[in-house]
Amino acid sequence: MVKSFDNNETIRRIAAGRTAVCGIGISNLPLIDFLLGFGAVITARDKKERGQLGNCADLLESRGVRLVLGERYLEDLCEDVIFRTPGMRPDLPELRAAEARGALVTSEMELFMELTPAHVIGITGSDGKTTTTTLAYKMLDLQCQRSGRGRAYVGGNIGAPLLPRVGKMNPGDLAVVELSSFQLMSMKISPEFSAITNITPNHLDWHKSMEEYTAAKLNICSHPGCRRLVVNADNEITRKIGLGSPLDVTFFSSTKKSYAEIVPKEKNNATAVFERDGMIVRCDGENEEELMRVSDILLPGRHNIENYMAAMSLVYGIVSRDIFSEIAKTFRGVEHRLEFVRELDGVRYYNSSIDSSPTRTAAALSALPEKPVVICGGYDKKIPFGPLAAVLVERAAAVVLTGATAEKIKASLEVRDGYDPELLPTVIEPDFEAAVWRARELARPGGIVLLSPACASFDRFHNFEERGNFFKNIVNGF
Repeated sequence: MVKSFDNNETIRRIAAGRTAVCGIGISNLPLIDFLLGFGAVITARDKKERGQLGNCADLLESRGVRLVLGERYLEDLCEDVIFRTPGMRPDLPELRAAEARGALVTSEMELFMELTPAHVIGITGSDGKTTTTTLAYKMLDLQCQRSGRGRAYVGGNIGAPLLPRVGKMNPGDLAVVELSSFQLMSMKISPEFSAITNITPNHLDWHKSMEEYTAAKLNICSHPGCRRLVVNADNEITRKIGLGSPLDVTFFSSTKKSYAEIVPKEKNNATAVFERDGMIVRCDGENEEELMRVSDILLPGRHNIENYMAAMSLVYGIVSRDIFSEIAKTFRGVEHRLEFVRELDGVRYYNSSIDSSPTRTAAALSALPEKPVVICGGYDKKIPFGPLAAVLVERAAAVVLTGATAEKIKASLEVRDGYDPELLPTVIEPDFEAAVWRARELARPGGIVLLSPACASFDRFHNFEERGNFFKNIVNGF
């Protein structure tokens, strides 16, 4: 370790007692390495059987890690410090019982937030958080390079885990973190600069209610440390959060044209960022400043204008204004987000596998110049498909449904006002590859085929990246 963290209470407990790491996944293996550096006595617990872990089990045991595997992996949870993986609910009876006897239940991201000396910029939301996180990081990284001061890091729900790098971080550094509701649900520290891009129904297969999901997102700005909050003024839930916050709040809007339209007179400590006459403008209620031309942005769609507004609002005052335009003129997007794959026989193919909710699919459809053949369907997150049906009726040329939710989406379409199967051909192809080929058959020269599932990938794929890469391989193999 570059730095000593001996004064941190969690590290002292780890060094003095026993530690459990629940979940032996890609993100937790670096965590185990980090903890072993403090001489931790570690038990790694996972629902998988030994055969499913491959060489990983042997490697961990060779380093002195005890394994508890299988369906009963949380029995006798006797360790002093317990790290839960993000997908594990913090209110599981076994975790609650451990807390009742005095154990500390935490996570990799919570420990990072405790230990890092860097300024933390946190982004959450139902849609847009990865692009916003990437933009904020690129802006800060370029500023650090130009000034020769500090270093920018990016991580959290994307990229490599940040905790193993915390020992190299300094007070002048900046860490940009994407935070999911799973990570935020038990967080007790908030980033210094926080943004909520939007909140719409999502992950309701895991969260018990929309209220719980919203409360988890709100955790990004509810605890000590946060001093700037950025929220979407066009989203009802995030606007309400901003209006009720005692923090310095920046509201961004891609639909309203002035400070007065966005910020009520009674709201203090508020700034607005909006688009007017092709410019993105910032106003603190008295002074206006033009930040960037909208035409500089290479990424298509109004949702990406919002992503830029959120990122610029987060790093405003840290980054030179000319950097905004420089990034916009060169950044072509994150993989699997309206990613152009190829053109064949006059048809353009786009991979937007990240679109795991109806609102993401709506944003993708609104960004395209014409109505596409859309491939939808996947894992069921128990969210309503009425909004998806509405946008498909309005903006799709044809729909190919696949995966576990195909019948549910079809049923939502059939009861949607304005739906006409003659005008909007809709087919179900249970096999994903067959669905891609069917979309090709339905497309016409000059048209578009768009993979925008509006669902998670877990019914067939490990993650959205695997799904997107599979789609690209099929398309490139035509």
